[in-house]
Amino acid sequence: MVYFDSNITNGNRRAAAGCTMNRPNTDMEKPVRPLCRCPSATINERGMIMTNIEIRTATPDDAEALLNIYGYYVTHTAISFEYEVPTVDEFRGRIVRILQRYPYLVAAWDGEILGYAYAGPFVGRAAYDWSAEVTIYLAADKRKQGLGRRLYEVLEKKLAEMGILNLYACIGYPEVPDEYLTKNSAEFHAHMGYVKVGEFHKCGYKFGRWYDMIWMEKIIGSHENNVSAPLAP
Repeated sequence: MVYFDSNITNGNRRAAAGCTMNRPNTDMEKPVRPLCRCPSATINERGMIMTNIEIRTATPDDAEALLNIYGYYVTHTAISFEYEVPTVDEFRGRIVRILQRYPYLVAAWDGEILGYAYAGPFVGRAAYDWSAEVTIYLAADKRKQGLGRRLYEVLEKKLAEMGILNLYACIGYPEVPDEYLTKNSAEFHAHMGYVKVGEFHKCGYKFGRWYDMIWMEKIIGSHENNVSAPLAP
């Protein structure tokens, strides 16, 4: 997640992979349409105002651009607990699997992808179907410009429309912030309405250091009896 990673546990499944569902993804053959064009202005690194930020559904063809964003967090940070940058083909497969059941969004401006966010299964058992785990990454030079909020707002809206009620973010957390990991991700999620509900101590080892992991939760729907199964995105 730009500097926000909510998917860093249980090996590659939570490092960046999505769900591995078998249902065909009929949306893959449809033209890509923007989900929204954000009216708020964003300032880029050159001081230029970026208007009309486009939030759209990702496609497998976005794999290389998204991997360019994600790779930085693998090689330079402990935000992702992966050690090796996946190949483009592997990353493309992750996108395809996620899209079979959950939203996968990208933010773009003037044809350039600036960040992405997606949801995946929480734990993966049937009783958890009304919950989802969320992940967000932004290009390293596009942080703190409002893009993360816009991506999450659209993602949460789509998940709520599906019938998802609980959102969870799994976040690397340092005892003492260092050059590889800060508390920015937890602070971002707190600003978005998430609360910390769990902490695991020294469970991740990267760059010769031990890091904690926390779970944060956000409730986006009402828990009623006799609910219907969540819809496809």
